[in-house]
Amino acid sequence: MTDQSPPLKIVQVLPALNSGGVERGTVELARELVRGGHQSVVISAGGRMVDGLVAEGSEHIEMPVHRKSLMSLFQVRPMRRLLTELKPDIVHVRSRAPAWIVWLAWRRMNPSTRPKLVSTFHGMYSVNFYSAVMARAEHMIAISDCVKKYMRSNYRVPEEKITLIPRGLDPAAFNRDACTAQWRKELYAAYPELQGKHIVLMPGRLSRWKGQEAFLDMMARLMRLRQDCHGVVVGDAEPGKQHYFEELLAKRDALGLSDKVTFVGHRSDIPAFYALASVTCHMSNKEEPFGRTVPESLATGTPVVAFDRGGASESLNAGFPQGLVPADDVVAFAVRVDDLIDADAEIKLPESYYLSSQLASTLGVYRRLIAQR
Repeated sequence: MTDQSPPLKIVQVLPALNSGGVERGTVELARELVRGGHQSVVISAGGRMVDGLVAEGSEHIEMPVHRKSLMSLFQVRPMRRLLTELKPDIVHVRSRAPAWIVWLAWRRMNPSTRPKLVSTFHGMYSVNFYSAVMARAEHMIAISDCVKKYMRSNYRVPEEKITLIPRGLDPAAFNRDACTAQWRKELYAAYPELQGKHIVLMPGRLSRWKGQEAFLDMMARLMRLRQDCHGVVVGDAEPGKQHYFEELLAKRDALGLSDKVTFVGHRSDIPAFYALASVTCHMSNKEEPFGRTVPESLATGTPVVAFDRGGASESLNAGFPQGLVPADDVVAFAVRVDDLIDADAEIKLPESYYLSSQLASTLGVYRRLIAQR
């Protein structure tokens, strides 16, 4: 998307660039800014996504902004010098530790020449002094309506200082073409048990609140309804949580699903798995701020079944409401999956869930702030 107004210089600041939704969102927005003719700078402690970021035209500046300790205060003066040198139009903070560094540096800069300050609430942060820095920005972005309501009720942020902008996805990445014949051939060579089955997909890192245990219970019930399905869990255990993976394997075997559910670990080809699947599952056991797997799967044309709560409920309501089931009702979940496998799903994901819309809305926030100067 090409913006016709004068180009901007945007600095995004986050802890690191290793993996995760915040990191992916930062890199994707940076790429779209560059495509639109803007200057994009990202400040972080580094990580494996830096090379790709730079290759797509952004500048990366490595700085230890990730530490949740008083030692981070030593980065305030260097940050102030850096921002003075860069002269950006906007500084966009995406996490609490770097937000403290940026805010303490920014507030001592000349109000008539300093950049405008924006923050994105990527989650429903704990309500305390540390988290409150995210509400000190001149304008705030909420990634979902439930996050926006949380900001209003817990941080008393005025309505006019919040803009709701869902995380955008790239239609060039999430579509049916990702699942090529060659990809399927290689997948079936590695996992022959998947061939000829309806794939029931469970994407997401292995974590107790993400719902993999509920997924196994659901698969046990689904297999009583039909035998032509196979569950696929995509995702790794969190660092230091390998024991949870062992628990899941034990539960799978205890439920008699050792040949019905396959764990494939971390994969970089998740769009192909979405396109292969008959149904994608979202089963978090608490409100998730956004639930990125829901619109990603819908964008590929694959229906999603999810518990009716949080950000996942919002995006499913927008694109495929028939996929919603009562929260924590595993029996209803299995019945809905069974129904959707044989149904012709009519999926209509709104434009607001795509990168082009996210970029336009975010640039709108930036330009309105600059116009107030």
